[in-house]
Amino acid sequence: MKDSRGVPVSSDNPRSLAIYETALKALNTYRGDPVAIIDEALAADPDFAMGHVLRASVLVTMWERSVVPKVAACVARLDDLGNRGNDRERRHAHALGRWAAGDWDGMRGELDRLLMEHPRDLLALQIGHLADFFHGDRDNLRGRVARALPAWSREDPGYGFLLGMHAFGLEECGGYFAAEEMGRHAIELEPDDCWAQHALAHVMEMQARQAEGMAFMESRQSHWAQKDNGFAFHNWWHTALYNLDRGRADRALEIYDRSIRPEPAEIQLMMLDAVALLWRMHLQGIAVGSRWDELAATYEKSGEDGFYAFNDMHAMMAYVATGRAKAAAKLLKAAEAAVSERGTNAMMTREVGLPILRALDAFGHERYRETADLLMPIRYRAHVFGGSHAQRDIVHRTLIEAALRSGDRALARALSNERVSLKPHCPFGWRLHTNANA
Repeated sequence: MKDSRGVPVSSDNPRSLAIYETALKALNTYRGDPVAIIDEALAADPDFAMGHVLRASVLVTMWERSVVPKVAACVARLDDLGNRGNDRERRHAHALGRWAAGDWDGMRGELDRLLMEHPRDLLALQIGHLADFFHGDRDNLRGRVARALPAWSREDPGYGFLLGMHAFGLEECGGYFAAEEMGRHAIELEPDDCWAQHALAHVMEMQARQAEGMAFMESRQSHWAQKDNGFAFHNWWHTALYNLDRGRADRALEIYDRSIRPEPAEIQLMMLDAVALLWRMHLQGIAVGSRWDELAATYEKSGEDGFYAFNDMHAMMAYVATGRAKAAAKLLKAAEAAVSERGTNAMMTREVGLPILRALDAFGHERYRETADLLMPIRYRAHVFGGSHAQRDIVHRTLIEAALRSGDRALARALSNERVSLKPHCPFGWRLHTNANA
């Protein structure tokens, strides 16, 4: 049998394949629970290889330690199936096994090779694209999709989602005009494509089009902010950033309480967006009440220290903001141990994660010159541990604030000059520039 894009599957069960397509669409749109959907097929057809692949792939997108045993269990089941799966399915299993073993970069390489032979494998494209994001690999965010696009046409199921991914890759590579054109085409084809919406939000963020960005996000809520949308919190984060940069902190906090952190949750992706907004406020001296305490407590009990450097940075911000010196010291120790381990995170932590953690810890102890000294050498290498330009801007903001607080006006002026040259229309950038030149 073949899926709706003509990609071969080993199953001969039409119902299993139909459920797979439904689960994949849920993943594409971030609507509903694709794991629960595919579990229905696996309950009736436990040998459905692509069902196990999709289940594990969805778990991988969370990129946290808590899902590793579940992913490993799916890989073990795929290994048991052996030659009952086809070559493409075995390649998926091998890639997933690499991820579970901590060789995240190896996983990306496996998916690269798979897609060269099966460029219409939408699941491999989406998982590879997200893996490129977690590695901060802007060139492959664009290139992975560009390599596959010639094998697709507008009539193919999922083509619009491919354009949404390509739009984000173009944006991260600085191709803002092409990214916007591609992103708008994507939401014309798939109005509920919240990833394409997110790509356009990034374009407006990078071009400091905050007022337009707020209007764009608010006007299309029915397409990306549904109650069952698992990515809505991040698009709301972008909306809150626009408001904050325009000096509307009250509105940003309203969005935080209603849509970014409406209730405690241990999902790392959701926690880091909450931290990323509050830390920007922390740097500006904006009071946020008890919001930090809940976040820091949740990080302390999560057991994720030392798994992924990008997540560790946000945990450290929560500890610093709440004065949790013991938790900060424990996280530093876990990161120092991670450097000597095998796997991709060891490199991420060694190259940028550990210096940033040490810088944040110094910031919390008011050793601001030390913070600046630690951040200066790595500020343009922070992409190594993933995230987007918009997310990693928090490193640059912290550096400028540390320069200001240390009394190093020359450094603060130089960095703020650079910032306004890149974003000449950003109100926040000009406020920083004024402070630096006061």
